[in-house]
Amino acid sequence: MSDDDFVFDEATGEWISAADAAARATSAGTVEVRDAVGNRLADGDAVTLIKDLKVKGAGGQTLKRGTVIRSIRLTGDPQEIDCRHDSIKGLVLRAEFVKKS
Repeated sequence: MSDDDFVFDEATGEWISAADAAARATSAGTVEVRDAVGNRLADGDAVTLIKDLKVKGAGGQTLKRGTVIRSIRLTGDPQEIDCRHDSIKGLVLRAEFVKKS
């Protein structure tokens, strides 16, 4: 396809250029995760808790506000991040309760 070609985008119902269609196709598989203040998160980022959180299934343990979680991983869900904490393995946090450090 050349730059002069147009394709019909069924999602929007409009004709768009082939270059725009290719850009949308490559970005369709990526999920954008944002923290509580709107910063974009990526794998390996460090985040800080903005609220005390009671951890379900951890014997009533509470993670305190200001706790730093290092090396997060994105899960594919725009609101969840996979974390590792010294005392809790397999921790999943909502992005709305963290901010990027």
